[in-house]
Amino acid sequence: MKTIVVKVGSSTVADDRLRLRRRLLAGLVADIAELTHGGRRVVLVSSGAIACGQHVLGVAERPRQVPALQAASAVGQGRLFAHYERLFGDHELTSAQVLLTSEDFNRRSSYVNAQNTLRRLLAWGVVPVVNENDTTATDEIRFGDNDVLAAQVAIMLRADALVLLTDQDGLYTRDPRIHGAAELVHKVTDPRQLAALDVGEASRRGAGGMRGKTAAALMAAAANIRTIIANGSRPGVLASVAAGD
Repeated sequence: MKTIVVKVGSSTVADDRLRLRRRLLAGLVADIAELTHGGRRVVLVSSGAIACGQHVLGVAERPRQVPALQAASAVGQGRLFAHYERLFGDHELTSAQVLLTSEDFNRRSSYVNAQNTLRRLLAWGVVPVVNENDTTATDEIRFGDNDVLAAQVAIMLRADALVLLTDQDGLYTRDPRIHGAAELVHKVTDPRQLAALDVGEASRRGAGGMRGKTAAALMAAAANIRTIIANGSRPGVLASVAAGD
């Protein structure tokens, strides 16, 4: 039975006005449900709690101070998971909220506990919805991102594939939002290929950007896990990945 870790970024979860992309998320959950009912085990790592909290609070710009980021996350996380819970319920699937911190990966006892919990949820046919515990994990908000978290989860579960969904069609030679001549990179087999790429910065809704995705891909590759970077708004993207595209 194949295990797939799917990460969806803030730029995919929320639009420019910080509203949830409800139709897109419904399609994503439908794809995950199809894979799950087809016998695959899927973990969803979802960003967007801070953006969701900003929208509820009426804060247009992503806060810079850690307490404000934590407060926005505290407001948004429950609402974000509740939305996922309803969507998975429409497909007769149970979802579970799993909040992790870097300490859960650094301390062996916590690592084993988290690993066992995720494995049990998957064995029960539950879809874990994972996020960094932004309310307490100041390191994640300042330095990290959920791309790296997704890679760590994939390694923890010895997943077959890591899928990083974003608002671009994949990895480009340069930032396509700035450079019209940027070319799509279809495959990377050597880390040295990444050195010449100008991958750009994160969007205002997210933290990691393409640089975080390439770092996550390198981590996963070290554990022999294939990484796919794809456009989260493309219909049937997960079915295509599962088929080997």
